[in-house]
Amino acid sequence: MQSRPERLGDQVRAELCALLQRSARDPAIQLVTVTHVRMTKDLQHARVYYTTLGDTETARRETSRGLRRATPFLRGQLGRRIRVRHVPELTFVYDESIEREQRIAQVLEELRDDAPSTPRDVQEDSGTR
Repeated sequence: MQSRPERLGDQVRAELCALLQRSARDPAIQLVTVTHVRMTKDLQHARVYYTTLGDTETARRETSRGLRRATPFLRGQLGRRIRVRHVPELTFVYDESIEREQRIAQVLEELRDDAPSTPRDVQEDSGTR
């Protein structure tokens, strides 16, 4: 069973995804995907993790600026859509976990390519020591 912060985080994530798809007029934030929302235990602050299609550092900076500009609007819309006493403060954080996952997969692929192709190669290598 999920805790209250987890449930509210899921709800905030769903609403932000909908808002960014339908209501975002700023081209810098139209390609944003909200990957996860982590709420504090007191439900006052939400750390919103996101990714974007623009992989360059410049695109990330523009997206970050766009999200900062849109934060008051997004908080206001959240206040109309979710039932909480206090709408949480939103902090947007670029989610690097997908990039790390891709790097790990790439390293594993390289290791697999460098590994001996048959089990006999492994046996021969270990028997010569």
